[in-house]
Amino acid sequence: MRTGIVTAAGPGVERLAAHAEELGFDSFWVYDTPVIHGDPFVSLALCAKSTHRIRLGIGVTSPALRSAPAAAAAVSSLNALAPGRIICGVGTGNTARRTLGMRPVKVAELESFTAALQDLTAGRESDYREGSRSSRVRFLHTGPYVNTEAPVEFVVAASGLKAAAVAGRLGAGVISFAIHDPAAWSALGRARHAAAREAGSAGETHSYLMSSLHILADGEDRYGDPVKDSVGHIALSALIFGAENPAFRASLPPDGAAAVDRLLQLRGTTPTDPRLHQALYGNHLGRLSPEDRELIVPSLLDKFGLVGTRGELTERINALEKSGVDELVIQPVVDPETEMTELAQLLT
Repeated sequence: MRTGIVTAAGPGVERLAAHAEELGFDSFWVYDTPVIHGDPFVSLALCAKSTHRIRLGIGVTSPALRSAPAAAAAVSSLNALAPGRIICGVGTGNTARRTLGMRPVKVAELESFTAALQDLTAGRESDYREGSRSSRVRFLHTGPYVNTEAPVEFVVAASGLKAAAVAGRLGAGVISFAIHDPAAWSALGRARHAAAREAGSAGETHSYLMSSLHILADGEDRYGDPVKDSVGHIALSALIFGAENPAFRASLPPDGAAAVDRLLQLRGTTPTDPRLHQALYGNHLGRLSPEDRELIVPSLLDKFGLVGTRGELTERINALEKSGVDELVIQPVVDPETEMTELAQLLT
């Protein structure tokens, strides 16, 4: 299985990207969550100038963050710095929208936006709309500014079958966050392939799993603080989603659902608070704070992290690969340089 690294945008990420390339990782991704992290396109531009081989991914942008022409210009500008090495992930904005106190966009908007990006970044025309007014647009001056010749890889963020079908119709790949059930990946793959066949979409596509990972030492407690520190940021993001989404909270085991309630208490907020988004997302996908460790209960570690001995992890990763995952992308948060080296020894 191919491997990658994901991190938050900010100064210094280019050093991590260069180190990831030296260690043999296949891709390096930056989150796109504007009011939490820095700008991914600025960070990836620095990464493009600091690397030569590794693919660079936006993980993921959303229709509500930028217009299609603006997003296409950013992607194609990166493609001019690192030709053929750019991956553009696109989603409904589940996190990036909720951090603004808004809701994710509809799947239909995800599809039309992604199609527009595919056209524009390839130098083709696309529809552009503002209210009732529409026009046809394309890049008017490409050579010195943007690259529309080298291909950009597109992937659609999918946790359900509808988004997977969008990927299939558009001939795009799939990226998903913290889904570790091989059966779920098999279902996403079937939905994507069925939609691709119906639409006549051709071309090679890839599936990416973003996650966290902890290699257990001999005799180490799989639910201890070091494990929580390594993978707890992913589990905490699930609790935050549970605080926003009653249906998701109801799907959690009892100790996980209770942890959602404790999260709200710790943050001093409620599901109906108009400032809920400001209370919940302050350290989203950052290193777990000590006071939040109590929230990371065993069932969350089992479900939302890859934790085990080297043998156990190898077995789980092989099962994911057989179910359709082509690349495992890990976010290290405790000591990224050291963790990346350890991950490379296990994964590459």
